[in-house]
Amino acid sequence: MLVLTCPCCNVTAEETEFHAGGEAHLKRFGPGSDNADFENYLFMRQNPKGVHFERWRHNNGCGKWFHAARCTMTLEVFGTYSAQTYEPPKALCDAISAKRPGWSWGAFS
Repeated sequence: MLVLTCPCCNVTAEETEFHAGGEAHLKRFGPGSDNADFENYLFMRQNPKGVHFERWRHNNGCGKWFHAARCTMTLEVFGTYSAQTYEPPKALCDAISAKRPGWSWGAFS
């Protein structure tokens, strides 16, 4: 079972207190974008074997959204951070690189 820490209220709990919201850091396209961009935004997701960035909501707590970095193979949680960021914190990326040399995910590695 995953154990996550909500960065908004600093509560550490099992995943049953949270709700997964899918892949984090998706690029949203505004008015005037073409159908292919909109289709990619709606349907195309990475599903890596390894480190993955996800959105989570603290359902049974503060109710706020946040992002988490975790390994999809081992369920190891590398860290959580605010959802109001465009990319993962550098310290978190460095911690992942220290444990998993050569990892990459999208534009973040």
